[in-house]
Amino acid sequence: MACLELSKEVKLKGEEEQECTNDGTIDFHGMPAIRGKTGTWKAGIVLLLNQGLATLAFFGVGVNLVLFLTRVMQENNAEAANSVSKWTGTVYIFSLVGAFLSDSYWGRFKSCAIFQVIYVIGLVLLSLATQLYLLKPKGCGDRTTLCGPHSTMEISLFYISVYMIALGYGGYQPNIATFGADQFDEHDPREKQSKQAFFSYFYLALNLGSLFSNTILDYFEDDGMWALGFWASAASAFAALVLFLGGTVKYRHFRSSGNPITRFSQVIIAASNKWRVAIPENEDALYEGDDESSRTAGRKMLHTQGFKFLDKAALVTSKELGNEKQSNRNPWRLCPISQVEEVKCILRLMPIWLCTIIYSVVFTQMASIFVEQGDAMKTTIGKFRIPAASMSSFDIMSVAVVIFLYRRVLDPFVKKIKKHKGEALGITQLQRMGIGLIIAVMAMLSAGIVECYRLKYASKDQGSSSLTILWQIPQYSLVGASEVFMYVGQLEFFNEQAPDGLKSFGSALCMTSISLGNYVSNLLVSVVMKISTTDNMSGWIPGNLNKGHLDRFYFLLAGLTILDLVAYIACAKWYKGIKHGEITQQLKEEDKCKV
Repeated sequence: MACLELSKEVKLKGEEEQECTNDGTIDFHGMPAIRGKTGTWKAGIVLLLNQGLATLAFFGVGVNLVLFLTRVMQENNAEAANSVSKWTGTVYIFSLVGAFLSDSYWGRFKSCAIFQVIYVIGLVLLSLATQLYLLKPKGCGDRTTLCGPHSTMEISLFYISVYMIALGYGGYQPNIATFGADQFDEHDPREKQSKQAFFSYFYLALNLGSLFSNTILDYFEDDGMWALGFWASAASAFAALVLFLGGTVKYRHFRSSGNPITRFSQVIIAASNKWRVAIPENEDALYEGDDESSRTAGRKMLHTQGFKFLDKAALVTSKELGNEKQSNRNPWRLCPISQVEEVKCILRLMPIWLCTIIYSVVFTQMASIFVEQGDAMKTTIGKFRIPAASMSSFDIMSVAVVIFLYRRVLDPFVKKIKKHKGEALGITQLQRMGIGLIIAVMAMLSAGIVECYRLKYASKDQGSSSLTILWQIPQYSLVGASEVFMYVGQLEFFNEQAPDGLKSFGSALCMTSISLGNYVSNLLVSVVMKISTTDNMSGWIPGNLNKGHLDRFYFLLAGLTILDLVAYIACAKWYKGIKHGEITQQLKEEDKCKV
């Protein structure tokens, strides 16, 4: 009898190990993914380490690129600043390219692997070019010794390598976040919680990687050891690639679902062709499609209200009914309702995304205005000098602390309170993004108040102030706290609400928001300076900050963020979430899980 019970227990255990995921994911061989052998934290931790190492390599180049251009490549400050802005913007543009190729053709695993290879090649090429050609005479590139002129070939080699880095990292970044989320089945309650936690730890890994670059590598490169810093970045990126490929058999995958531009165009054209046709109230008149045509990476999207005009693309007229009976459907005249809902989904996401751009304007101040403000303060404690750019370490530490407090204290506390009210969820992604905007306002107010006191203790002739740079800690810490709520919430939100065939595009939206934030910030500074420098005034942000009013610029950003918060609340209330049906993916008998 005992043997029989043991046999049943072993059998049950074996069945549990062979259980398939419920979200339509497949394994490396194209078979349905087995829950016990693929995905979850076994794969997730590998991807987190991969992200940390890849980010370390990227910021090992990016954090001091402007200094490299001035000291080594002999560009002036304005040229170097423009070069870095173009390079940074290109990184985020390439994120859209990477997302498109991933969602349409390659899939996330292949995209991550290909772009990481390009990334490593670019870093190795930059390291070789720097060591063999650019650092001449020997020992140049530090604070005192500028490098000599370079040939056209050497300059071309440098720019080819850095833009290969931009292509590799930009194409890789939106895919790795989404690929990590793919390792957790949101239809399983335990794995769904892990999926939500993954985005927090992903952002933490990104920040910890940049922390090493902003401290250790920053020190070596600032001292003129550029080749050493770049080779360290190349080694880190190579280790990340090896680690990523080492977990190949453990990953879960979604099938790519074809070119989204074609699918979107079909819906718009099909709806436009029927603009005179009235839509009946009966939803049965809308074309559901067969299992293959209505599927988006394994899940069918259900009809929702709103954007009624687009429903006409799925309206079956007498002509389409005849074609459908003959199995001769024209996809440019009749689209499944699931395809129509893809377009609706993206249109609903756009207002939320637009509201995140102003926040990115606040976020970008850490790399520019905050540093200029800190450089005009007392940066010494005794004989120790604190580089103004290194204050960003407090932002990173704040991110780590707030993620821990949110995951371990705040979210469980809110869930406990809501449970008593009959609600199952904690703080929603939209609520967290709103909290991020509120904290961003506090960060700008803090920076403005600090600037008021900095000016109080400043000397207009010397361009500095006796107020210690440590007073910047609150504004950096508040920006870090706001990142946890805004950017982590944004990553989760776009990943959850984007259609299954456009998950990488959802992650790319977050990166594009940062890119546009940079451009809007530059435009805003230009407008402010043009307006504030009339009548022979120095303007709000002059070369000598003691003659300006940087505090007013901070308060302007706080005011704009408050207006953005109001618009965001309206958009969040209007937003209707995505609705999925059951898995519609049809599996052949030999493809089903063997238990």
